[in-house]
Amino acid sequence: MAGSYTEGELGAVGGKRQQFGSRFLSEPARVFHHNAWDNVEWSEEQAAAAERKVQENSAQRVCQDKQVDYELNAHKYWNDFYKIHENGFFKDRHWLFTEFPELAPGQNQNHLKDLPSENERSEVPQCRSSENGPGLIIEEQHTCSSNGLGHKTQTPSLEENVTQKLSHLEICADEFPGSSATYRILEVGCGVGNTVFPILQTNNDPGLFVYCCDFSSTAVELVQTNSAYDPSRCFAFVHDLCDEDKSYPVPRGSLDIIILIFVLSAIVPDKMQKAINRLSRLLKPGGMMLLRDYGRYDMAQLRFKKGQCLSDNFYVRGDGTRVYFFTQDELDTLFTTAGLKKVQNLVDRRLQVNRGKQLTMYRVWIQCKYRKPFLSSPTESTWA
Repeated sequence: MAGSYTEGELGAVGGKRQQFGSRFLSEPARVFHHNAWDNVEWSEEQAAAAERKVQENSAQRVCQDKQVDYELNAHKYWNDFYKIHENGFFKDRHWLFTEFPELAPGQNQNHLKDLPSENERSEVPQCRSSENGPGLIIEEQHTCSSNGLGHKTQTPSLEENVTQKLSHLEICADEFPGSSATYRILEVGCGVGNTVFPILQTNNDPGLFVYCCDFSSTAVELVQTNSAYDPSRCFAFVHDLCDEDKSYPVPRGSLDIIILIFVLSAIVPDKMQKAINRLSRLLKPGGMMLLRDYGRYDMAQLRFKKGQCLSDNFYVRGDGTRVYFFTQDELDTLFTTAGLKKVQNLVDRRLQVNRGKQLTMYRVWIQCKYRKPFLSSPTESTWA
């Protein structure tokens, strides 16, 4: 699920992006000397103007019938987006390794090094039967012919075997995809793989296994048929993170990292808490949830016109996809209510510059890291 059409790529210095907060605009006359500036302070006038703009573009709401359509047909709008743009719209997010070193090679166990040892953690129960909850449902995966975009013509037979296994109601915890891995990452809202493939290409740890899912079957198909897709290291599947009746293909307490990059903002605010609750259950004790998403008064929010507002700070784009703009407190509430502990919750106020057109663009993103504490409930079902 793509985050936004104005997400943009973060600036690079010497071929490698510096962590945000490292480049400051101390002399306004030098604003066009670089492509981006960090932690830009807003004047009171600028903040007041942004608030007025949001009040103006929120005054007229989308009618209820259209709101129902955007919710019921959300998958259609995202499928249409990826059918048009395929894998040529967003750039690969190599900056993730700077902002989230937990994803980088050699860092796989660093975020757990000061935490209790493996034998102190709660074990994953061995089997789950149909009596413990709804069966795992993995939507039908498709293949596509080679089109010059680096796609393969077939999904490997291993993928079919895994899908067949997941279709049964009784699945043992040692038979799920990536069950033999020592470090497991899940990206929710993977789009066409702009996060997943940089991780797989950069992190060669043989114990790594990456799961990725998206609401759009078209996006997942593009991931599965990409030449970089390796089913021995990755499992891509269609999933609606708001669907409470559909299980993830991994047991509870089995993931080290969950990534949410410009995806939580794409769902209805009222459904966010339950979605985060379910994801939290998938984390191992000590596991981390990583998020980067839109902050309140980001340029993208201020650009919306009257009649595109669905509810407070929630908008629909011209193609039917939707986006929400968060505050730090809202995200903190979502994660802590799900039982996670704050490691990081930062606002990235970035001034992006188009030096050719002499334009300035004020972006507001929020970056979070929240950890699952070493507490467990033995009465919970194995599968989320």
